[in-house]
Amino acid sequence: MFRKVSDFEDAWRDESSATLKMLRVLNDAALSQAVKPGGRTIGRLAWHITMSLRELLGEAKLAIEGPHGEEPQPNLAGIVQAYETGATRVADAVKAKWTDAMLAEKVPMYGEEWTRGKVLAVLITHEIHHRAQMTVLMRQAGLIVPGMTCFPLLSTSVLRIFTMTEPKL
Repeated sequence: MFRKVSDFEDAWRDESSATLKMLRVLNDAALSQAVKPGGRTIGRLAWHITMSLRELLGEAKLAIEGPHGEEPQPNLAGIVQAYETGATRVADAVKAKWTDAMLAEKVPMYGEEWTRGKVLAVLITHEIHHRAQMTVLMRQAGLIVPGMTCFPLLSTSVLRIFTMTEPKL
């Protein structure tokens, strides 16, 4: 959970950059790669990550423009452009409309109540989860998976999500 908007900004910059790095090594042919027939494809996962930006923050009453569940999956260039634009809108909206104090306030989320700080942490962990799924499919498709930051090299901003304190490295 985030307690400071600036901590989210740091973590979001790192994680959205990692997602863009992964999206940019894909190709249109690989978008149809699935773990099994009828399973989620790389394209579906990439588009889901992209659409989740608007959907998850919208659920928390922080409206941003972006693709929604009704829109068909575009080609890779369309996914990359939509994600890049959406990621910038996330950062801008959180900085402009939420304060540190507001991150402790609860909002209704999917039949539960979450703090806004938890909403932001879930946004990031959700994205990391689906990036991990994509790495399996990328390997099946014969693509090289780009290097990602990993423990113990995680940035302090990401470690704060889980520890709430500065790590001692």
